[in-house]
Amino acid sequence: MRKLITLAAIIAVSMANAQAFKGKGDIKAQVGLNVQDHGTGINVSADFGIGENMSYGFVASYLLSVEEAAGVKPEFADRADAKVRFNANLGNVFKLDKAMDIYPGLNLGTRNFGAHLGFRYFFTEGFGVYTEAGIPLARYDSNVEGFDEYNNQFVFQIGASFNL
Repeated sequence: MRKLITLAAIIAVSMANAQAFKGKGDIKAQVGLNVQDHGTGINVSADFGIGENMSYGFVASYLLSVEEAAGVKPEFADRADAKVRFNANLGNVFKLDKAMDIYPGLNLGTRNFGAHLGFRYFFTEGFGVYTEAGIPLARYDSNVEGFDEYNNQFVFQIGASFNL
C-alpha cells in the first residue's frame, strides 16, 4: 500500500503543469480549515501579486466550534478575525517546481501583529492545496485571557487554493 501511495504522489507531482505564483497581477483565493487551541473554524483569504516575489492579501477567519469558558458562550466578535497581510513568494528563489510556492509573511489583524509561513501546491492551472501556520508577534492586549485567546495564538490552516 505504501508503494502505491508513493507512486501516486510521484505521478501527481510529475503531471503538474500549473504555476503556484506568477508574480504581478496574480490572484489567489483560499478556503480552509482553521485549527487552534480551544476552537476550529473556517478561513478564507485572497492574495494579489504586486511584484515578481511579493503579494499582499486579506484574511478572514471564524471559529465554528469553540470551548465555552465557565458556561459562557463566546459572541460573534470573539470568534471572528480579519487581517491584511504581506507575503514574500519564494518558490522561484528556492528553485522549486513551478507548481509549488513557499511564502513567509507578516500580517496585521484585529487582534495582533503576526507572522505566517505557508506552502501552496497546484495540481492544475486553477486548483491546488495549501497549508499555513501563523503566530502572533505582538498582541494588542498584553494580558490575553478567556475569549481573547481565540484567533490570538498559534494557528494552523489547511485547505484548497484557487487561481482567479
